[in-house]
Amino acid sequence: HTVVSIKNYSSQRQRQNQQYFDPFDFFFGQPDQQQRRPQQQQEQDQPSGMGSGVIISQDGYIVTNNHVIDGASKIEVTLNNQKSYTAELVGTDPSTDIALLKITEKGLPFTKFVNSDGINVGDWVLAVGNPFGLTSTVTAGIVSAKGRSINILGKNSESPIESFIQTDAAINPGNSGGALVNANGDLIGINTAISSPTGAYSGYGFAVPANLVKKVVEDIKAYGIVQRGYLGVKGFDLSNEDAVKQYNKQFKKNIKTDNGVMVTELVSKGSAIDSGIEEGDIIKEVDGKPITSFSSLSFIVGSKRPGDKVDIKVQRG
Repeated sequence: HTVVSIKNYSSQRQRQNQQYFDPFDFFFGQPDQQQRRPQQQQEQDQPSGMGSGVIISQDGYIVTNNHVIDGASKIEVTLNNQKSYTAELVGTDPSTDIALLKITEKGLPFTKFVNSDGINVGDWVLAVGNPFGLTSTVTAGIVSAKGRSINILGKNSESPIESFIQTDAAINPGNSGGALVNANGDLIGINTAISSPTGAYSGYGFAVPANLVKKVVEDIKAYGIVQRGYLGVKGFDLSNEDAVKQYNKQFKKNIKTDNGVMVTELVSKGSAIDSGIEEGDIIKEVDGKPITSFSSLSFIVGSKRPGDKVDIKVQRG
């Protein structure tokens, strides 16, 4: 009852400017099949896209994906009891593909966030949403991987944060913005993307972890925007064998593959350079948490706010 259907109504001009088919949809399962027809043939009162959302408070706050409501001139939310509302867009964060909506209602059922750092690969999960317009659909699976980056959010953001929960619970177009919950029904993630050669489920889906969603929602409520920590480094995963070979060849080095992030560039006047981090350092831990990839680094730092202090462990030389 806490998962809703969301319809995106965009203006006629916006529809006419849309392409017949966007390959981005292979990941982001947009809407119904009408998306693949010329948009000018659609009726004015037909939605240009459909997705899902999750009620996170009794007074009507709803979290969904940014791509579900992107470009909307009107957003319609339908509850599981078929009651519909026009939603207000409170704020968005393209870097995580999260958006916050609000409907005017009280006493709504809602889902509680749970600490998504506590989930383990192999844990049972349920995905709840509205795939292909089939409302209130539940699929089951396990957590297949954590901290997964699929390089998909860079289209909409210069500093994307990708550290997805990967699951084999079936996720299809229309599931975007829906709930990924644990066996207790607690919210551990927001279903966001699918990796598929056809645009439909072929084995794996990806969800934004609840800890990151919660931070984004809190910032949007408090500030209207997301305030995000920024380290000021560029680098690559030391576990990436091809990246290590390329680095060794370019700089005539002989470093080995390992866990961590190799710093290749420092941003002028950034936090990293001010604190003494140097090019060639390998970032191993942040606040005692191991850094296994650039996605895990961006997730931890992106969960902080400007002014927060963090302890960073590096390997030098």
